[in-house]
Formats: sequence, structure tokens, C-alpha cells
Amino acid sequence: MTISDNRLLSASSPPRAVVLDRVSKAYGDRQAVADVTLDVSAGEFLAILGPSGSGKTTIMRVIGGFETPDAGRVVIAGEDVTNVPPERRNVNTVFQSYALFPHLNVIDNVAYGPRMHGVPRRARYARAAELLDQVRLADVATRKPYELSGGMQQRVALARALANRPAVLLLDEPLGALDRKLRDEMQRELRRVQGELAATFVYVTHDQDEAFGMADRLAVMRDGRLEQVGTPAEVYDRPVNAWVSRFVGSANTIRARLACPGNPAVLTSDEGVIEAGYIVEGLGAGEPALVAIRPEATLLQRRAAAAATVGANRLAAELVDSVAIGASRRLRATTATGASFESIVQRATDESSAQPLVPGDPVFVTFDAASVRAYRDDSIT
Repeated sequence: MTISDNRLLSASSPPRAVVLDRVSKAYGDRQAVADVTLDVSAGEFLAILGPSGSGKTTIMRVIGGFETPDAGRVVIAGEDVTNVPPERRNVNTVFQSYALFPHLNVIDNVAYGPRMHGVPRRARYARAAELLDQVRLADVATRKPYELSGGMQQRVALARALANRPAVLLLDEPLGALDRKLRDEMQRELRRVQGELAATFVYVTHDQDEAFGMADRLAVMRDGRLEQVGTPAEVYDRPVNAWVSRFVGSANTIRARLACPGNPAVLTSDEGVIEAGYIVEGLGAGEPALVAIRPEATLLQRRAAAAATVGANRLAAELVDSVAIGASRRLRATTATGASFESIVQRATDESSAQPLVPGDPVFVTFDAASVRAYRDDSIT
């Protein structure tokens, strides 16, 4: 759908920091971005998530002005900037490499942008001091970047990028160079600073934990196109198709065939009868489907070795491994047909059982219909 000028300028619409209107970009024969329409509200934290080559970095570069789209428009803070160069856009970028000036101390690094924009000395240093306080680095203002840890340098880079009050801040895999513990700390810091400043962040990443842990909304991309845009809960709990269901998080999948639409819908599979609380619109009786169930919605129950499958959503299998991961335990079972199912349970619950499950035990794989979603099987063409 093309975004009309009336929608872009309507005073009754929520303010938009960024609007991409049917944007496309190709590099030779490769279509990097294809007909993408997306908007980012002022003060929103949007994460663009996708595998390598999905087009997420190209989208960021188009917003920043480093690439000009072949078709479509880019609107920032109500102004069409499609053909405006990067230096004239009210946008700034934080990269994985901090790119701090090694010969300047911390506060001079932060004040550098306002200085280049002609902001008077007193005002620019007041702004720099305010931001250093915001990122909790006021006590290192006179140090050089090489005297700081990686996480501290990243916070200086963030403060510097915010110093000119950009309409939108682009963040391109900014935490990729940090170790896991520091990355977790920086995720909390980024979210805190973004919320306190009511800044607009567009965050590009392939790390799902980062995206789900920080963003107000996610834009999931595949092969240059938007597959789904929604809150983290919407994308995780209600993927729009089989690909998103498999890409986001992890999912147990079963190839099946829709036997009877309804609530719940009934599907047949080699593993047994499946009842699904959701089927994708347009899936007809007799058509092939891919059923998806999250591991945390899947339970494994001990069964007698000779017991048969009883009822829907109750599949006979054998436990093949059990792995402790922090406070959780990941159990994996396979059916006689070779289908594999994972279940994630709390270790405290599992280990307090009188007879904890061990590899080789016969089990039932069970799940509620409400947790089952059925899609067109996109592997069948």
C-alpha cells in the first residue's frame, strides 16, 4: 500500500520519525530490498531482524542516506529526504566499531558533533556533560578512549551520536564486538537511555535475543522483503507464516494435512492427530500444512513401553537426550517416524520428580491446541 501525502502530513496521525514508502534497491542483478513500506514512530525503538543477506543493512543505509533507493520515498520527521545526502539528514549512526577520536578526551569526543554544527562552546559542553551523565560516564569525562573498557567506549559513542539531537539514531550491530556479559549489560543501558531521552532508535541486528530484549517493535526481513512487523510478543507468539515461525526462536514442526477446519482445526500426520488453535487464512481441507509448537509449550510425559498414542496432541516417542542449560533443561525426543521434538522445562521442577526422565525412556509428546499453529507448508512448491 502506498502511503499518501495526506497520511504523511495528517496532524491526527501519530508523529512519524521515519517513513519508508515502497522502497526498492538493487545491486546489479541482486534485489537487496523489494517494495518495503515501513514507518517508525517518534520515540520508538524498532529492531530490524533477519538473516544475512535479508536486506536489513540496506534499509539502514537508505534511511541514513548512504544509498539512494531505485524506487520509493524516504521521509524523516515529515520531510522527503529521498535524494538528500547523509550530511544534510537529521540522522546519526552508531557502528560496531566505536570510531572515537583517540587524541580527544571523552567530553571532547561527545562535543565534537555540536562543534561542527556551530553550537557555541558553553552550550555544546553543557550538552556533552548532560549526555555523559545520562550514560553514567560523567566521572571519566577527561579520560582518553584507550583508558576505557569496551562497554564504556560504546556508551561514549552512543552519547556522541545523540549530541546533535538526531530525529532518528541508527544502530548497526553496535554490540557485536562485546563479550556476552557486557553485551547483556549494554542492552539494558541502551534501552534505559532510549526510554529516558524518548529518542527514536532503529536497531539492525541478526541477534534475536538483542532484538526481543530491547525493541518496542520488530521488523522481520527475508530476501529483501518484510515478512512481519509487530511487537516482540506478536512476532513470537503469532508468526504470520511458517518461515517466521522457524526463524524466530525455535519451533517443533510437523508436516501434516488439514482434515477439518474449525476451532480447533484437525490435522492428520504420520505422527498422529493434531488439533490446532490457529490455522493460516486460506488453508483448505486436504491441503498440506506445517504445524509449529514452541518447545516451552511442549511437555514430555512418561508412558508405559507398550502404550499406544491416545487422542490428539499426544504422540508416542522416545527421549534421546536431556541437557541442563542454566536454570532450564532441554529435553529431546524422537518418534518412530524420525520426527524430533524439544521441550524446555525448569530444572527445579524436572529434578524434583521422583523419577526424572532419562534418555531411552518411552514418552508421550503432549501440547495444548491453543499453542499449535498451522501454516501452509512453504517447502512444498
